Amino acid sequence: MPDPVPPQHRLYNEVAGKSVERLAALSDGVFAFAMTLLVLDLRVPSSAGIGSEADLARMLLGVAPHLIPYVMSFMILGVFWIGQQAQLNFLVRSNRDLTWMHLGILFIVTLLPFSTALLAEFLALRVALLVYWFNIGLYGFAAFFALRYAVRAGLVKPEVSREVVHAMYRRIVLAQALYALGALLCVVNTTWSIAFIVLVQLNFVIAPRVRWLWEI
Repeated sequence: MPDPVPPQHRLYNEVAGKSVERLAALSDGVFAFAMTLLVLDLRVPSSAGIGSEADLARMLLGVAPHLIPYVMSFMILGVFWIGQQAQLNFLVRSNRDLTWMHLGILFIVTLLPFSTALLAEFLALRVALLVYWFNIGLYGFAAFFALRYAVRAGLVKPEVSREVVHAMYRRIVLAQALYALGALLCVVNTTWSIAFIVLVQLNFVIAPRVRWLWEI
C-alpha cells in the first residue's frame, strides 16, 4: 500500500517546530505586547473643562472603571505566562503539532486586550463580562489540551513525575472552575462577579499555602 504522505512532507513535519527555546521566546514577546496593549485603554483625561484640582480629581475618578479590568487582565496574563512557561520548561522537545497548539494559546492571549477594553467600557453589562470569561476559559481549555498532548506524545522530560503533571492538570481545572463560578455570579450581580474573579486571580498571584484546596 503506498504511503499517503510524501517523504519530503513527512520529513518537514518531523523537523519543524522542535525548538522549545524559540517557542518560549515568542511566548515572552506576545505576552509582553499584550500586557502593554492593556494600558492603552487608560487614557489621560482631556484638559478641556479642567480648571481646578477638583475638576481633575473628578476626571480621574471617571478613569477608575477602566483601571479595574486593566489590573484584572494584567494579573491574569501574569498567571497565564507563568503557567505556559511551566509547561514549556517541562518539555524535552516540541514538535510541529504542539508548536501550533501553543501558537493557538498565544492567539487567545492576543484577544485579551479586546475583551478587557469591552469589559471596561460596559462594566455593568453581563454580556461584556461573559465575553471576558469566555476568553479566559478558552485559554484554560487550550492549555489543558496542549499539556495532555505533550504528555501523550512523550515530549515531557523523563524526570518530570506523574504527580507534577497531575498537579498541573488540577491547577488548570481548579482555576477554570473558579473563573466559571465567578462568571455565573453575574446572574446575581456583575460587581460581585468581578470581585470574585479578582479574588481568584489574587489567590494565584499570592499562592497561599492551604494544602487541602489551593496548593498543587
